[in-house]
Amino acid sequence: MYRVLLIEDDEADALLVEELLHDTGLRFELTVARSLADARVALADRRVDCVLLDLHLPDLSGTHGVITVRELAPHTAVIVLTGLSERQAGADAMAAGAQDYLVKGKVGADLLGRTVRYAVYRSETERASAEAQATRLRAEENARLERGLLPRPILDTSTVTVTTRYLPGREQALLGGDFLDVVEGDDGLLHTVVGDVSGHGPDAAALGVCLRIAWRTLVLGGHRGPDLLHLLERILIAERGRPTMFATCALLTLDQGAGTATVYLAGHDAPLLTVADRTREATAEHGIALGIAPHTGSWPATVIPLPPAGALTLYTDGLTEGHNGTADGERLGVEGLLALIGKLPPADPGTHVDLLVKETRALNAGRHTDDLAVLRLDWHDGGLRRA
Repeated sequence: MYRVLLIEDDEADALLVEELLHDTGLRFELTVARSLADARVALADRRVDCVLLDLHLPDLSGTHGVITVRELAPHTAVIVLTGLSERQAGADAMAAGAQDYLVKGKVGADLLGRTVRYAVYRSETERASAEAQATRLRAEENARLERGLLPRPILDTSTVTVTTRYLPGREQALLGGDFLDVVEGDDGLLHTVVGDVSGHGPDAAALGVCLRIAWRTLVLGGHRGPDLLHLLERILIAERGRPTMFATCALLTLDQGAGTATVYLAGHDAPLLTVADRTREATAEHGIALGIAPHTGSWPATVIPLPPAGALTLYTDGLTEGHNGTADGERLGVEGLLALIGKLPPADPGTHVDLLVKETRALNAGRHTDDLAVLRLDWHDGGLRRA
């Protein structure tokens, strides 16, 4: 069914066009407007597939009519009706945005039918192309914005090697609800955070970015430990879209001079400590996740003595909540993760993390989708300067 709007002030010409439309064999619904003002009302009231436009109307004439109709209905096909003495008018109308033109008195039913069909097809193709281009531009802009929001570690004098990997669970996304960051303070201490906002989708991603930026700002402002976590919780409560949203996180401060790592856990897994190619979960006290019970949280500190050479790995549960690859479909868990790490061949930190992520995803086989963030700190003999 072609919905056709004929804008024609001459009743005889309008009747002739209607008869020709009947002879085309097209299924159509015709609306006739005697002026541009009437056409404006018609275009606002209903969807129109094709406009047949006379260039001489009581309230507008020439190519200005084409421009105005295109502004009123930018994705509707426009076919201009010209007189026998207006050969150039048709070309001018197409330059102004019309899909085609027909000369009155030289139009048969077959020509009119073909012109309407092709004009509507071209208009729909142009609309689809414009929508695809707009979608592509939005996607590119979103990607640029998301890349700008991904953290860039602030490291000055630290001899610690920092390795990070970030994989959002959403398809075609660069950011998820997980977040991580690394900042070296003016005091030479290396501060890190890894966190996970509950839920999935853009709301969780937005809140994760907010918390990550807030953490960096507060750390550079001198906030530490429970005070820092309290402020992060206040920001989470103020910014979350739903009162049920919460976040887990692990704060770790590496003191190269003292050879220690101070850890605060807010509902988050403890870091993994690697020494001489053997990895275990560090023993650390736990506190409640941010936003679960506002203003009641208590986050005790755990000081971990560090060997002269080794590595600490912080991660989100996207690394452990996937399936373990067995028929029973159980989750990998921390124990399964440690067993998997023990089977990996020796490699540099970046390759080791990549292999770990690859193996966990292979075991999961797409059955559980979640964001994943991994942050690994490596140091070698002499890298930690003990006081």
